Amino acid sequence: MNNPSSCCRQNRAVAGVTVRFIAVLAVAALTGFLLGCSSAADSKQQKAQAAGPRSVSVAVATVQRQDVPVYLSGLGAVTAFNTANIKSRVDGQIMKVNVREGQNVNQGDLLIEIDARPFEVQLEQMQAQLFRDQAQLRDAKLNLDRYTSLIPSGSIAQQQVDTQKALVDQLDGTVRNDQALIDNAKLQIVYCHITAPFSGRVGLRQVDPGNIAHAADANPMLILTQLQPIAVIFTLPEDELQRVAQRMRQGTLEVDAFSRDDQTKLAAGKLLTIDNQIDPTTGTAKLKAVFDNKDNRLWPNQFVNADLLLETRKNSTVVPTAAILRGPQGTFVYAVNPDKTVEDRVVSVSLTQGDATVVSDGLNPGDMVVTDGQDKLQRGSRIEPRSTGTNSGARTTHGDGAGHQQFAGTPGS
Repeated sequence: MNNPSSCCRQNRAVAGVTVRFIAVLAVAALTGFLLGCSSAADSKQQKAQAAGPRSVSVAVATVQRQDVPVYLSGLGAVTAFNTANIKSRVDGQIMKVNVREGQNVNQGDLLIEIDARPFEVQLEQMQAQLFRDQAQLRDAKLNLDRYTSLIPSGSIAQQQVDTQKALVDQLDGTVRNDQALIDNAKLQIVYCHITAPFSGRVGLRQVDPGNIAHAADANPMLILTQLQPIAVIFTLPEDELQRVAQRMRQGTLEVDAFSRDDQTKLAAGKLLTIDNQIDPTTGTAKLKAVFDNKDNRLWPNQFVNADLLLETRKNSTVVPTAAILRGPQGTFVYAVNPDKTVEDRVVSVSLTQGDATVVSDGLNPGDMVVTDGQDKLQRGSRIEPRSTGTNSGARTTHGDGAGHQQFAGTPGS
C-alpha cells in the first residue's frame, strides 16, 4: 500500500516541471514574435528607401563675376621685320667672310670683303687723268684771258676768242667727267666691303673665301634677317574688320602669339596695320602685328595662332561653357538649390569665349550650376555635388580655330 505523503510529493514535482516548460514556451514564442516584427519593420524601411529618390553625383561650379577679355583669333605666320639677300655689287674674288653662321650682327658691321685692288688701280688711273685734264683746263683759261684782253685794241678776231672759250668749256667738261669716274671707282671700292644694312641674324652662307663673286649671281652669298623686332601676319574674316578698325582708332590693340598646338604663349605684341585689300577667295584680310621678340621665341616662317584682344568686358557674369545646354526653350542650365535639388533655368548667352560663357540674364554670381552629368537630371532631381575646382578662365581655347571667337548672341561694344 502506497504512502499518501509520497504521492503528494510526486504530484507537486510533475506540476512544477509542467509550469517551467510552459514558461519556456511562452518566452520562445514572445521572442519569435518580436524578431518577426523587427524584420517586417526593416523590410518596410528598405522598401521605403528604395522607393524614394536617389542622389545623382554631378560636377558643379560657381557662377562668378569677372572681367572677360574678348579675343579674335586667326592663323598666322611669323615673318622677319626686314630680310636682305646679301649679294655682291661688283665682280671680284672673296677675300674674307667676317661673320659666322647664326651670328647676330649690328647695322654697319663688315660682313664680306671682296678684292678691291683692281678698283684701287682704276682709281689711281682716273686721278692721274684728272690731273692732266685740269692742267689743260688751266692753260686754256689763261689763253682765254689773254685773248679777251686784246679785243678792245682790235688785235684779235672775235671768232678766235669764241673758239678759245669753247675749248675752255670742253676741257671743263672733261675734268668733271674725270671726277665722276674717280667717284665711281671709289664707290666700287666701297662695294667691295659688304656691310649689314640693319641689325639681325646671319643665316647659312652660300660662298667661301676664294670664290669669285659676280654682280649677276642669282643666289645670295648669305641672308640677313631682322628678328628684333619681328612681325606676325595673320588673317581674320572680313566681317570683323570694321570692329577692328574702330578699336584701332581708339588705341593700340594687343596681340598674343601662341604655339602650333595652341597651348603655349610665345610672345606679346601690338597690332601694326590692316592690309589694304580683302582676299576674295577666302573672304579674309591680312593683319600685321609686331613683337619685340627679346627672347627669340619667334622665327621667320614659324606657324602661330594669333589672338587679337578686341575688348575687355567688365564685371561680366561668367559660367563654364560646359554648363550651357540647349533645348526647345532655348539655352538653359541646371541650377542647384539649397536642398541639393536642381531646376532648369533659362539663361541669355551673350558671349562664348573658350571655356567661359558670359550670360546676361538668368543667373547671379554665387549661384551653383551643374557642369557634368546633366543627361541624368530633370527638374527636382536630387544631386550629390562634386566640385570641379576653380572655374576656367575666359580664354582657354581659340574659338572655332578659323579666325574668330564663337558668339552666341550679339556682343556689346
